[in-house]
Amino acid sequence: MPQRLPSVLALITLVLCASLSQAHYNMLLPQAASVKRGQAVAVIYQWGHPYEHQLFDTPAPQSVRVVAPDGKKTDLTPTLEKITRPGDQKKVTAYRFSFTPDQRGDYLFILSAAPIWMEEDHEFYQDTVKVVLHVQAQQGWEKPAGQAMELVPLTRPYGLRPGMVFQAQVFAETKPLAGALVEVERYNPAAPKRLPPDEHITRTARTDPNGVVTATLTEPGWWALTAQRLNGQREHLGKSFPVRQRSTLWVFVDGAIRFTTVKDAGKP
Repeated sequence: MPQRLPSVLALITLVLCASLSQAHYNMLLPQAASVKRGQAVAVIYQWGHPYEHQLFDTPAPQSVRVVAPDGKKTDLTPTLEKITRPGDQKKVTAYRFSFTPDQRGDYLFILSAAPIWMEEDHEFYQDTVKVVLHVQAQQGWEKPAGQAMELVPLTRPYGLRPGMVFQAQVFAETKPLAGALVEVERYNPAAPKRLPPDEHITRTARTDPNGVVTATLTEPGWWALTAQRLNGQREHLGKSFPVRQRSTLWVFVDGAIRFTTVKDAGKP
């Protein structure tokens, strides 16, 4: 029996690490981070573990809206279409909408998720999620969207290359939120064959006294920065439980780009 103890402890450690690494996030992902005016773009909303690409049934969101470069706000909730996506063992529910920008500039999509009860944590998640769609002109990406809690980019959230440093300022009720925990995680469009240690799946940082968070985005693709705080209580089965308010900003990092020079012109 004593000889088997190390293996048992290793198994327990592995299970605990696996549970810690599986953070749930809302994914609001356009099919392209940049499009041209008049070009339709589909946006998918799904729920699960971005890095592991483990998807679960997505509850219907409370609302989806878009803020145009000129500040006009449009409710997109009626345009949501319920769809299915491949899950681990079965298809799962997700949502999709299509949008055609009619202006040059940056559009802000903001989704308010329904409160989600997290049984393992004995608390509720109350989430909002934001993503920027770039349309030809660099105008509007740095504007607040008016969320109760949100990340406002200080670095342009598109046209990024792997290894660039990204900064955003976290606000709560329009005031900078100092010392807030921010989780950073990359979205994998397919499940990895092998998972790295938990600390390489979900990174963590704290905002500085001015509410600014800094992260280095090391690989191409979509990245989520999620700020959070405990804010209020909500009843479940006759008891009161804490509400974890979270705000996610999705940022896109381009892959390798080859620029054509005059010398290269005409080469295949």
